[in-house]
Amino acid sequence: MIKKFLYSQKVAPYVFVLPFILVFLIFWVFPLGSSLSMSFQKTQLGQEADWIGLANYGKLMGDGVFLKAVTNSAIYMILTLLILIPFPMLFAVLINNKFMWGREFFKSSFFFPALTSVVVAGTIFRLMFGEMEGSLINSILGWFGIDPVKFLKGQVTGFIALVALATWRWTGVNMLYFLSGLKNIPGEYYEAASIDGASAFQKFTKITMPLLKPTTIYVLTISIYAGLAMFIESMMLWNGNNSPKNIGLTIVGYLYRQGIEKNNLGYAAAVGIVLLAITMLINLTQLKLSGMFKKED
Repeated sequence: MIKKFLYSQKVAPYVFVLPFILVFLIFWVFPLGSSLSMSFQKTQLGQEADWIGLANYGKLMGDGVFLKAVTNSAIYMILTLLILIPFPMLFAVLINNKFMWGREFFKSSFFFPALTSVVVAGTIFRLMFGEMEGSLINSILGWFGIDPVKFLKGQVTGFIALVALATWRWTGVNMLYFLSGLKNIPGEYYEAASIDGASAFQKFTKITMPLLKPTTIYVLTISIYAGLAMFIESMMLWNGNNSPKNIGLTIVGYLYRQGIEKNNLGYAAAVGIVLLAITMLINLTQLKLSGMFKKED
């Protein structure tokens, strides 16, 4: 009976998907449900939780520091989208060109930063953008007669350092996504376009970009999430979670401050739920606008 059950074709599909279902329930549904429940409570470690309804969410709407964190995360997300989608796509097209030499070298060089620990990368960039005259960036500026800049103490200059770190680390990863998408485009399309006299720009806009749409949407989706959920880069760049005037504070950084540093777990849970809602709203909207939910004829 047991052998018949195990070898049953009706049971087999459920056995194969069971590990995923268990992982999904244990590590996603259960934590999400617990966080949602906790967001309606005033709770701290070692103390009994008190139900306070929507008080945490009401407090968030008037919390200037939280709104600052949301603004910072939104700006960071937008800046990374403007850089980490078009430039990796362009690099992928150049490397995929049949006349490109040293292709494997460039792919490895671009991808190597992603293998570097974010802790190490953040520390290096903190030293590069240091306010001392001898720091790397200020030394370069000094060659042009520009006085040393305190990058990590200003809002605009701080974001320059933060986005530079993100660009260095993730350009190669996104480039590989686009390279994989380019491999799925039949070469016959480009040959036919060449016969018709199409220029390189016309091939890119009429063939490459439309057929790279699924890859572009995927990169856009994960980049939106990564931008809003960024935390460790900021923490390492400012050597902690307390940047000057909160210029580097992100939503996850504020969650960490409330939940870990201040032991205000209920309020931190509300921050996490709001972050999830913002991320889902933006991604579902862009997926809807891009036509990903349309049924194929």
